[in-house]
Amino acid sequence: MRQDALKRASQLFLIVLLICIAGMALILAQALGLGWPDAAGLHPPGIVAVAWNREVALISGHAGHDSGAVCEDAAGVVTLTEAEVNAKIAGLAAERLRRAGASVAILDEYDARLQGLRAAVLFSLHADSCIDASGFKAAVHRYSVIPETNQRLLDCINTAYPAATGLPPHPNTVTHNMTEYHAFRRIAPTTPAAILEMGFLGGDRTLLTEHAALAAKGVSDAILCFLESEKERANERSR
Repeated sequence: MRQDALKRASQLFLIVLLICIAGMALILAQALGLGWPDAAGLHPPGIVAVAWNREVALISGHAGHDSGAVCEDAAGVVTLTEAEVNAKIAGLAAERLRRAGASVAILDEYDARLQGLRAAVLFSLHADSCIDASGFKAAVHRYSVIPETNQRLLDCINTAYPAATGLPPHPNTVTHNMTEYHAFRRIAPTTPAAILEMGFLGGDRTLLTEHAALAAKGVSDAILCFLESEKERANERSR
């Protein structure tokens, strides 16, 4: 009987020890940015150091202003609005970035906080029309005083977003409303900023609604890519 009791006690001790080790491993993984799975089972890159306490602003396109593009069925019933798609993806992207250590604010389309905004990066999230087309497009300020910095941001978008979503670029439809986007003129001139049309509500509807976490991953990965590149440049200048 005594031997059985000792055996059970040893087994219980081993179980408790394994649980403690697993808990410590999870805490360490989270601290290093290696954990935190999202709804899609995906993880932010393990570069928490580049995002820690960095201020990121996301504009949820059309929020607080209008519905944006509106998709209707054959009977004229509204089935989807751009604003609701933008809001969902903005929220998911913000969650991923916060788990990577960033301080994230989600802004309305004409948010008062845009005036003179200083941040590590501003990202405005939109979705294209309800036509049966597919692809994403991004733009930065045509008259930016930091064109090289904004180009690095654009390069990160054009690399990370399609890698996460599988969407092709659709650059031929970039308009002056994108390159001269109103928020670009309101924020501090030295704040890196871009506007992203995340896909078409028509041809890319499944991705933008049923797999919104993939679009959010593309957004957050692009921002983390940019923050990492800026940190590397800062390190080079300090040497």
